[in-house]
Amino acid sequence: MYIPPAFRETDAAAMHETMRAAPLASLVTATAAGLLCTPLPLLLDPHEGEHGVLYGHLARANPQWREPASGEALAAFSGPDAYVTPSWYATKRETGKVVPTWNYVAVHAYGTAEFFDDADRLLAVVTRLTERHEGARPAPWAVGDAPAEFIAGQLRGIVGLRLPIARLEGKRKMSQNRSAADRAGVAAGLSAGDPAERRVAGLIPSAD
Repeated sequence: MYIPPAFRETDAAAMHETMRAAPLASLVTATAAGLLCTPLPLLLDPHEGEHGVLYGHLARANPQWREPASGEALAAFSGPDAYVTPSWYATKRETGKVVPTWNYVAVHAYGTAEFFDDADRLLAVVTRLTERHEGARPAPWAVGDAPAEFIAGQLRGIVGLRLPIARLEGKRKMSQNRSAADRAGVAAGLSAGDPAERRVAGLIPSAD
C-alpha cells in the first residue's frame, strides 16, 4: 500500500481497533492461477503472536484455500471513508488550485495463511465469530441454538483460516496534508453529511 509519511499509521492499537471495527475484510493471495480474493469476516486475536493472529473460514468449495500461495497472504481492512469536495477548502476561495480527494482509513495485514478442517477448531472459530456479531443483539442467536447434527454438517462444508500476522501497514488519510483552514472546512462539510461522513469528520485533525 502506498503510504505518504503524513498518512502513515504506526500505532498498533489503533490498527487493531480498525481491524476489529471492520465487519468484512478481503483475503488476497497470489497463486499460479492468478490473484484470488475472498471477502471474509475475520476475528483478531491480538494476544497471539507478535502482531496478532486472524481467524476465519472459507467455503470448502472455494478454490483459494487449495491453491498454493506465492509469498504472503494479505488481509485488507477498510475503516471510515468519505469523499472530500474541493468546495470545502479555504484554498479554493484563495487560489482555486484544489482538486477532489477521498479521506479513509485502511489496514493491511500480511502473513502466511494456514488452512485447517479439524471440527473442534472450526467450531471454536465459528462460535467466536457468532458471539462477536450476535453479542449486542437483544436476543442473540448462538451456535448451540441449532441441532448439533446440523452444525456438524455445516462444519464439513467449510475450511478454517489461521493467519499469523507477520507485518501490519496502516494508513489514515484525514487531510493532514492540508492547512488548518482547509481541515476546518473539510470537518465542517462532513459534519453536515450522513452518519458515515460525520464519523470521518471526527477524525480530521484540528489546528494545533
